[in-house]
Amino acid sequence: MSQMMQPPRGTYDALPEQSRRLHHIEETARRVFGRYGYGEIRTPIFEFTDVFARNVGEATDIVSKEMYVFEDRGGESLSLRPEGTAGVVRAYYSNKMKHQLPLKLMYAGIPVFRYERPQKGRYRQHHQVGIELFGISEPWADVEVIAAGMAFLKELGLTGLRVNINTLGSPADRAAYREKLLAYFEPVKGKLSEESQARLQKNPLRVLDSKQAEDQSFIPDAPKPIDVMSEESQAFYRKVKEGLEVLGIPYDEVPTLVRGLDYYTHTVFEIHSTDLGAQSQVLSGGRYDGLVAQMGNEDVAGVGFGSGMERLEMLIAELSAPKPPVSFVVQGDDARFQAMKLAEQLRESGCEVAVPLGEQSMKAQFKRADKLRAQTVIIIGETELAEGTVTVKDMESGEQKACKMEELVSLLGAC
Repeated sequence: MSQMMQPPRGTYDALPEQSRRLHHIEETARRVFGRYGYGEIRTPIFEFTDVFARNVGEATDIVSKEMYVFEDRGGESLSLRPEGTAGVVRAYYSNKMKHQLPLKLMYAGIPVFRYERPQKGRYRQHHQVGIELFGISEPWADVEVIAAGMAFLKELGLTGLRVNINTLGSPADRAAYREKLLAYFEPVKGKLSEESQARLQKNPLRVLDSKQAEDQSFIPDAPKPIDVMSEESQAFYRKVKEGLEVLGIPYDEVPTLVRGLDYYTHTVFEIHSTDLGAQSQVLSGGRYDGLVAQMGNEDVAGVGFGSGMERLEMLIAELSAPKPPVSFVVQGDDARFQAMKLAEQLRESGCEVAVPLGEQSMKAQFKRADKLRAQTVIIIGETELAEGTVTVKDMESGEQKACKMEELVSLLGAC
Protein backbone atom coordinates (compact mmCIF):
# COMPACT_ATOMS: atom_id res chain seq x y z
CA MET A 1 0.00 0.00 0.00
CA SER A 2 1.40 3.42 -0.94
CA GLN A 3 2.25 5.99 1.72
CA MET A 4 -0.54 8.18 0.43
CA MET A 5 -3.09 5.57 1.50
CA GLN A 6 -1.89 5.62 5.12
CA PRO A 7 -2.80 8.31 7.68
CA PRO A 8 0.15 10.62 8.47
CA ARG A 9 2.35 9.46 11.33
CA GLY A 10 0.83 10.29 14.70
CA THR A 11 -2.74 10.44 13.40
CA TYR A 12 -5.46 7.82 13.13
CA ASP A 13 -8.89 7.11 11.72
CA ALA A 14 -11.52 6.81 14.44
CA LEU A 15 -13.75 3.97 13.26
CA PRO A 16 -17.36 3.73 14.47
CA GLU A 17 -16.71 1.86 17.73
CA GLN A 18 -13.90 4.18 18.78
CA SER A 19 -15.89 7.21 17.66
CA ARG A 20 -18.75 6.06 19.87
CA ARG A 21 -16.44 6.00 22.90
CA LEU A 22 -14.97 9.41 22.05
CA HIS A 23 -18.49 10.79 21.75
CA HIS A 24 -19.30 9.26 25.14
CA ILE A 25 -16.35 11.11 26.68
CA GLU A 26 -17.49 14.40 25.15
CA GLU A 27 -21.06 13.98 26.35
CA THR A 28 -19.88 13.00 29.83
CA ALA A 29 -17.73 16.15 29.94
CA ARG A 30 -20.64 18.37 28.90
CA ARG A 31 -22.95 16.73 31.42
CA VAL A 32 -20.55 16.79 34.39
CA PHE A 33 -19.04 20.22 33.77
CA GLY A 34 -22.55 21.58 33.17
CA ARG A 35 -23.42 20.63 36.75
CA TYR A 36 -20.63 22.96 37.87
CA GLY A 37 -21.97 25.80 35.71
CA TYR A 38 -19.58 25.62 32.73
CA GLY A 39 -20.77 26.67 29.28
CA GLU A 40 -19.18 25.29 26.12
CA ILE A 41 -16.85 27.38 23.94
CA ARG A 42 -15.39 26.50 20.53
CA THR A 43 -12.37 28.43 19.34
CA PRO A 44 -10.67 28.25 15.91
CA ILE A 45 -8.43 25.32 15.13
CA PHE A 46 -5.63 27.80 14.31
CA GLU A 47 -4.64 31.15 15.76
CA PHE A 48 -2.03 33.81 15.09
CA THR A 49 1.28 32.24 16.11
CA ASP A 50 1.89 34.89 18.79
CA VAL A 51 -1.16 33.70 20.72
CA PHE A 52 0.78 30.55 21.56
CA ALA A 53 4.43 31.63 21.18
CA ARG A 54 4.09 34.60 23.53
CA ASN A 55 1.70 33.11 26.04
CA VAL A 56 2.53 29.42 26.23
CA GLY A 57 6.21 30.40 26.39
CA GLU A 58 8.93 30.43 23.75
CA ALA A 59 11.17 28.30 26.00
CA THR A 60 8.64 25.48 26.25
CA ASP A 61 8.94 22.34 24.14
CA ILE A 62 5.49 23.04 22.73
CA VAL A 63 6.57 26.30 21.12
CA SER A 64 10.22 25.49 20.37
CA LYS A 65 9.74 21.97 19.00
CA GLU A 66 6.14 20.88 18.65
CA MET A 67 3.96 23.56 17.05
CA TYR A 68 2.70 23.28 13.48
CA VAL A 69 3.42 26.77 12.12
CA PHE A 70 2.59 27.97 8.62
CA GLU A 71 2.30 31.18 6.67
CA ASP A 72 -1.00 31.83 4.90
CA ARG A 73 -1.37 33.48 1.50
CA GLY A 74 -1.59 36.88 3.13
CA GLY A 75 1.79 36.41 4.81
CA GLU A 76 0.37 35.95 8.32
CA SER A 77 2.08 33.45 10.63
CA LEU A 78 -0.53 31.02 11.93
CA SER A 79 -0.28 27.92 14.11
CA LEU A 80 -2.47 24.90 14.66
CA ARG A 81 -3.73 24.82 18.24
CA PRO A 82 -1.17 23.00 20.48
CA GLU A 83 -3.23 23.35 23.70
CA GLY A 84 -6.60 24.73 24.76
CA THR A 85 -6.07 27.52 27.29
CA ALA A 86 -4.32 30.24 25.26
CA GLY A 87 -7.05 30.25 22.58
CA VAL A 88 -9.77 30.53 25.22
CA VAL A 89 -7.96 33.48 26.83
CA ARG A 90 -7.73 35.13 23.41
CA ALA A 91 -11.48 34.56 22.97
CA TYR A 92 -12.08 36.19 26.37
CA TYR A 93 -10.59 39.41 25.02
CA SER A 94 -11.97 39.16 21.49
CA ASN A 95 -15.52 38.83 22.78
CA LYS A 96 -15.20 41.39 25.60
CA MET A 97 -16.23 38.87 28.26
CA LYS A 98 -14.89 40.77 31.29
CA HIS A 99 -18.42 41.87 32.15
CA GLN A 100 -19.37 38.21 32.61
CA LEU A 101 -16.87 37.50 35.41
CA PRO A 102 -16.67 35.11 37.13
CA LEU A 103 -16.71 33.15 33.89
CA LYS A 104 -16.81 29.36 33.54
CA LEU A 105 -16.01 27.88 30.11
CA MET A 106 -15.48 24.30 28.93
CA TYR A 107 -14.52 22.57 25.71
CA ALA A 108 -14.99 19.01 24.54
CA GLY A 109 -13.52 17.17 21.57
CA ILE A 110 -11.29 19.98 20.33
CA PRO A 111 -8.43 18.79 18.06
CA VAL A 112 -4.93 19.65 19.32
CA PHE A 113 -1.72 19.37 17.28
CA ARG A 114 1.81 18.69 18.54
CA TYR A 115 4.77 17.39 16.56
CA GLU A 116 6.10 14.86 19.06
CA ARG A 117 7.00 11.20 19.15
CA PRO A 118 3.76 9.21 19.04
CA GLN A 119 3.25 6.81 21.94
CA LYS A 120 0.48 4.91 23.66
CA GLY A 121 -2.58 7.16 23.80
CA ARG A 122 -0.66 10.18 22.49
CA TYR A 123 -0.88 11.36 18.89
CA ARG A 124 0.29 14.34 16.85
CA GLN A 125 -3.37 15.14 16.34
CA HIS A 126 -5.32 14.30 19.46
CA HIS A 127 -8.41 15.67 21.17
CA GLN A 128 -9.01 17.30 24.52
CA VAL A 129 -11.70 18.16 27.00
CA GLY A 130 -11.09 20.86 29.58
CA ILE A 131 -12.40 23.74 31.66
CA GLU A 132 -11.24 27.31 32.26
CA LEU A 133 -12.45 29.45 35.19
CA PHE A 134 -11.76 33.21 35.06
CA GLY A 135 -12.18 35.88 37.69
CA ILE A 136 -11.75 34.07 41.02
CA SER A 137 -8.38 34.50 42.73
CA GLU A 138 -9.23 32.56 45.90
CA PRO A 139 -8.02 28.96 46.43
CA TRP A 140 -11.56 27.59 46.52
CA ALA A 141 -11.63 27.92 42.74
CA ASP A 142 -8.64 25.59 42.48
CA VAL A 143 -10.39 23.08 44.74
CA GLU A 144 -13.60 23.13 42.69
CA VAL A 145 -11.70 22.76 39.40
CA ILE A 146 -9.89 19.68 40.72
CA ALA A 147 -13.17 18.32 42.09
CA ALA A 148 -14.81 18.78 38.66
CA GLY A 149 -11.96 16.86 37.05
CA MET A 150 -12.31 14.01 39.54
CA ALA A 151 -16.10 13.91 39.06
CA PHE A 152 -15.66 13.71 35.28
CA LEU A 153 -13.18 10.84 35.49
CA LYS A 154 -15.30 8.95 38.02
CA GLU A 155 -18.39 9.28 35.84
CA LEU A 156 -16.41 7.71 33.00
CA GLY A 157 -15.83 4.75 35.31
CA LEU A 158 -12.12 5.27 36.03
CA THR A 159 -10.78 3.95 39.31
CA GLY A 160 -7.64 4.34 41.40
CA LEU A 161 -7.73 8.13 40.96
CA ARG A 162 -5.29 10.27 42.90
CA VAL A 163 -4.13 13.89 42.57
CA ASN A 164 -0.46 14.90 42.37
CA ILE A 165 -0.18 18.51 43.49
CA ASN A 166 2.42 21.24 43.94
CA THR A 167 2.61 25.01 44.12
CA LEU A 168 4.81 27.44 42.20
CA GLY A 169 3.67 30.42 44.26
CA SER A 170 3.13 33.92 42.95
CA PRO A 171 4.97 35.30 39.88
CA ALA A 172 7.49 36.87 42.30
CA ASP A 173 7.96 33.53 44.06
CA ARG A 174 8.42 31.79 40.73
CA ALA A 175 11.06 34.32 39.66
CA ALA A 176 12.94 33.81 42.94
CA TYR A 177 12.67 30.06 42.54
CA ARG A 178 14.10 30.31 39.04
CA GLU A 179 17.19 32.06 40.39
CA LYS A 180 17.60 29.47 43.13
CA LEU A 181 17.42 26.65 40.57
CA LEU A 182 20.00 28.38 38.37
CA ALA A 183 22.34 28.69 41.32
CA TYR A 184 21.91 24.99 42.08
CA PHE A 185 22.28 23.62 38.54
CA GLU A 186 24.95 25.94 37.12
CA PRO A 187 27.90 24.28 38.96
CA VAL A 188 26.90 20.88 37.56
CA LYS A 189 25.72 22.10 34.18
CA GLY A 190 28.31 20.05 32.28
CA LYS A 191 27.01 16.85 33.85
CA LEU A 192 23.40 17.44 32.78
CA SER A 193 21.88 16.04 29.59
CA GLU A 194 22.16 18.18 26.46
CA GLU A 195 18.43 18.86 26.62
CA SER A 196 18.61 20.10 30.22
CA GLN A 197 21.67 22.24 29.46
CA ALA A 198 19.66 23.96 26.74
CA ARG A 199 16.68 24.40 29.05
CA LEU A 200 18.69 25.77 31.93
CA GLN A 201 18.97 29.35 30.70
CA LYS A 202 15.58 29.55 29.07
CA ASN A 203 13.46 27.80 31.69
CA PRO A 204 15.29 25.99 34.49
CA LEU A 205 12.02 24.70 35.93
CA ARG A 206 11.79 22.37 32.95
CA VAL A 207 14.94 20.57 34.07
CA LEU A 208 12.83 19.12 36.88
CA ASP A 209 10.63 17.46 34.21
CA SER A 210 13.59 15.63 32.67
CA LYS A 211 13.49 11.85 32.35
CA GLN A 212 17.13 11.67 31.16
CA ALA A 213 19.37 9.39 33.23
CA GLU A 214 22.12 12.04 33.51
CA ASP A 215 19.74 14.40 35.32
CA GLN A 216 18.19 12.00 37.80
CA SER A 217 20.99 12.19 40.37
CA PHE A 218 20.59 15.99 40.67
CA ILE A 219 16.81 16.46 40.60
CA PRO A 220 15.89 14.96 44.04
CA ASP A 221 18.13 17.43 45.91
CA ALA A 222 17.14 20.47 43.84
CA PRO A 223 15.53 23.40 45.68
CA LYS A 224 11.76 23.19 46.12
CA PRO A 225 9.35 26.07 45.38
CA ILE A 226 8.31 26.10 49.03
CA ASP A 227 11.90 27.09 49.95
CA VAL A 228 11.44 30.61 48.56
CA MET A 229 7.67 31.03 48.91
CA SER A 230 6.04 33.94 50.69
CA GLU A 231 3.79 33.26 53.68
CA GLU A 232 0.82 34.46 51.62
CA SER A 233 1.53 31.88 48.91
CA GLN A 234 2.04 29.14 51.46
CA ALA A 235 -1.31 29.99 53.05
CA PHE A 236 -2.96 29.78 49.61
CA TYR A 237 -1.48 26.32 49.10
CA ARG A 238 -2.58 25.15 52.55
CA LYS A 239 -6.16 26.15 51.81
CA VAL A 240 -6.14 24.22 48.52
CA LYS A 241 -4.97 21.08 50.32
CA GLU A 242 -7.48 21.66 53.10
CA GLY A 243 -10.26 21.93 50.54
CA LEU A 244 -9.24 18.64 48.91
CA GLU A 245 -9.23 16.98 52.33
CA VAL A 246 -12.71 18.32 53.14
CA LEU A 247 -14.00 16.86 49.85
CA GLY A 248 -12.25 13.54 50.46
CA ILE A 249 -10.06 13.85 47.37
CA PRO A 250 -6.82 11.83 47.81
CA TYR A 251 -3.64 13.68 46.90
CA ASP A 252 0.15 13.43 47.05
CA GLU A 253 2.45 16.43 47.24
CA VAL A 254 5.09 16.24 44.48
CA PRO A 255 7.65 19.06 44.96
CA THR A 256 9.18 18.51 41.50
CA LEU A 257 5.84 18.88 39.67
CA VAL A 258 6.10 22.09 37.62
CA ARG A 259 4.12 21.36 34.41
CA GLY A 260 5.52 22.25 30.99
CA LEU A 261 3.91 25.63 30.35
CA ASP A 262 5.30 29.02 31.38
CA TYR A 263 2.02 30.56 32.45
CA TYR A 264 1.36 28.56 35.63
CA THR A 265 1.41 30.19 39.08
CA HIS A 266 0.39 28.81 42.47
CA THR A 267 -1.40 25.45 42.09
CA VAL A 268 -0.29 22.86 39.54
CA PHE A 269 -1.76 19.39 39.53
CA GLU A 270 -2.14 16.10 37.69
CA ILE A 271 -4.71 13.35 38.18
CA HIS A 272 -3.46 9.79 37.75
CA SER A 273 -5.33 6.52 37.37
CA THR A 274 -3.97 3.11 38.31
CA ASP A 275 -5.96 1.73 35.35
CA LEU A 276 -3.33 2.99 32.89
CA GLY A 277 -0.12 1.45 34.23
CA ALA A 278 3.11 3.41 33.83
CA GLN A 279 1.55 6.16 31.68
CA SER A 280 -0.96 6.92 34.43
CA GLN A 281 -1.60 10.65 33.97
CA VAL A 282 -5.06 11.33 32.55
CA LEU A 283 -5.71 15.01 33.38
CA SER A 284 -3.55 18.02 34.29
CA GLY A 285 -3.81 21.73 34.90
CA GLY A 286 -3.29 24.56 37.33
CA ARG A 287 -3.66 28.26 38.03
CA TYR A 288 -2.51 30.79 35.45
CA ASP A 289 -3.27 34.24 36.85
CA GLY A 290 -0.51 35.88 34.82
CA LEU A 291 -1.63 34.61 31.43
CA VAL A 292 -4.73 36.78 31.04
CA ALA A 293 -2.80 39.90 32.01
CA GLN A 294 0.08 38.94 29.71
CA MET A 295 -2.22 38.74 26.74
CA GLY A 296 -4.27 41.87 27.34
CA ASN A 297 -3.13 43.83 30.40
CA GLU A 298 -6.15 42.94 32.53
CA ASP A 299 -5.32 41.42 35.90
CA VAL A 300 -7.76 38.48 35.77
CA ALA A 301 -7.29 35.27 37.71
CA GLY A 302 -7.55 31.96 35.85
CA VAL A 303 -7.44 28.26 36.66
CA GLY A 304 -8.30 25.18 34.62
CA PHE A 305 -7.23 21.83 33.20
CA GLY A 306 -7.11 19.73 30.05
CA SER A 307 -7.41 16.00 29.45
CA GLY A 308 -6.43 14.00 26.37
CA MET A 309 -9.38 12.02 25.10
CA GLU A 310 -7.40 9.25 23.41
CA ARG A 311 -5.95 8.03 26.70
CA LEU A 312 -9.38 8.14 28.28
CA GLU A 313 -10.84 6.24 25.34
CA MET A 314 -8.39 3.39 25.90
CA LEU A 315 -9.51 3.14 29.52
CA ILE A 316 -13.26 3.08 28.91
CA ALA A 317 -13.27 0.54 26.07
CA GLU A 318 -15.04 -2.02 28.25
CA LEU A 319 -16.80 0.41 30.57
CA SER A 320 -19.13 1.97 28.00
CA ALA A 321 -20.23 -1.04 25.98
CA PRO A 322 -23.41 -0.17 24.05
CA LYS A 323 -26.68 -1.99 24.52
CA PRO A 324 -26.92 -4.87 22.03
CA PRO A 325 -28.98 -4.04 18.94
CA VAL A 326 -32.30 -5.54 17.91
CA SER A 327 -32.08 -7.31 14.57
CA PHE A 328 -34.87 -8.27 12.19
CA VAL A 329 -34.99 -11.47 10.14
CA VAL A 330 -37.55 -11.31 7.32
CA GLN A 331 -38.96 -13.42 4.52
CA GLY A 332 -39.95 -11.52 1.41
CA ASP A 333 -40.40 -7.87 0.50
CA ASP A 334 -43.70 -7.34 2.31
CA ALA A 335 -42.14 -8.61 5.54
CA ARG A 336 -39.14 -6.34 4.92
CA PHE A 337 -41.35 -3.27 4.55
CA GLN A 338 -43.20 -4.18 7.74
CA ALA A 339 -39.85 -4.63 9.52
CA MET A 340 -38.70 -1.20 8.37
CA LYS A 341 -41.91 0.34 9.73
CA LEU A 342 -41.54 -1.39 13.10
CA ALA A 343 -37.83 -0.54 13.20
CA GLU A 344 -38.61 3.17 12.94
CA GLN A 345 -40.97 2.89 15.92
CA LEU A 346 -38.34 1.06 17.96
CA ARG A 347 -35.67 3.63 17.07
CA GLU A 348 -37.97 6.41 18.23
CA SER A 349 -38.16 4.65 21.61
CA GLY A 350 -34.35 4.58 21.85
CA CYS A 351 -33.40 1.20 20.40
CA GLU A 352 -30.59 0.47 17.96
CA VAL A 353 -32.16 -1.63 15.22
CA ALA A 354 -30.78 -3.49 12.21
CA VAL A 355 -33.01 -4.37 9.25
CA PRO A 356 -31.70 -6.56 6.39
CA LEU A 357 -31.64 -4.30 3.35
CA GLY A 358 -30.12 -6.74 0.88
CA GLU A 359 -31.49 -10.00 -0.53
CA GLN A 360 -30.35 -12.73 1.86
CA SER A 361 -31.66 -16.06 3.04
CA MET A 362 -33.10 -16.22 6.54
CA LYS A 363 -30.11 -18.33 7.57
CA ALA A 364 -27.73 -15.63 6.36
CA GLN A 365 -29.78 -13.00 8.19
CA PHE A 366 -29.42 -14.96 11.44
CA LYS A 367 -25.66 -15.12 10.90
CA ARG A 368 -25.64 -11.38 10.37
CA ALA A 369 -27.62 -10.85 13.59
CA ASP A 370 -25.13 -13.03 15.45
CA LYS A 371 -22.23 -11.04 14.01
CA LEU A 372 -23.89 -7.84 15.24
CA ARG A 373 -24.15 -9.48 18.68
CA ALA A 374 -27.88 -8.89 18.70
CA GLN A 375 -29.53 -10.12 21.87
CA THR A 376 -33.03 -9.98 20.42
CA VAL A 377 -34.10 -11.03 16.93
CA ILE A 378 -37.53 -10.15 15.52
CA ILE A 379 -38.70 -12.68 12.92
CA ILE A 380 -41.33 -11.85 10.31
CA GLY A 381 -42.10 -14.75 7.99
CA GLU A 382 -45.14 -15.62 5.91
CA THR A 383 -47.09 -16.90 8.95
CA GLU A 384 -46.33 -13.83 11.08
CA LEU A 385 -47.22 -11.51 8.21
CA ALA A 386 -50.55 -13.24 7.69
CA GLU A 387 -51.41 -13.13 11.41
CA GLY A 388 -50.14 -9.60 12.11
CA THR A 389 -47.58 -10.88 14.61
CA VAL A 390 -43.83 -11.17 15.02
CA THR A 391 -41.72 -13.86 16.68
CA VAL A 392 -39.34 -12.49 19.30
CA LYS A 393 -36.27 -14.67 19.85
CA ASP A 394 -33.79 -14.29 22.71
CA MET A 395 -30.46 -15.19 21.10
CA GLU A 396 -28.82 -16.08 24.41
CA SER A 397 -31.46 -18.49 25.76
CA GLY A 398 -33.01 -19.49 22.43
CA GLU A 399 -36.51 -18.82 23.79
CA GLN A 400 -39.13 -17.59 21.33
CA LYS A 401 -42.55 -16.04 21.81
CA ALA A 402 -45.20 -14.52 19.57
CA CYS A 403 -46.18 -10.89 19.89
CA LYS A 404 -48.71 -8.70 18.07
CA MET A 405 -46.98 -6.13 15.87
CA GLU A 406 -48.68 -3.22 17.61
CA GLU A 407 -47.44 -4.46 21.00
CA LEU A 408 -43.78 -4.90 20.01
CA VAL A 409 -42.58 -1.44 21.11
CA SER A 410 -44.17 -1.73 24.55
CA LEU A 411 -42.76 -5.26 24.93
CA LEU A 412 -39.18 -4.24 24.20
CA GLY A 413 -39.36 -0.79 25.80
CA ALA A 414 -36.06 1.05 25.36
CA CYS A 415 -34.33 -2.27 24.54
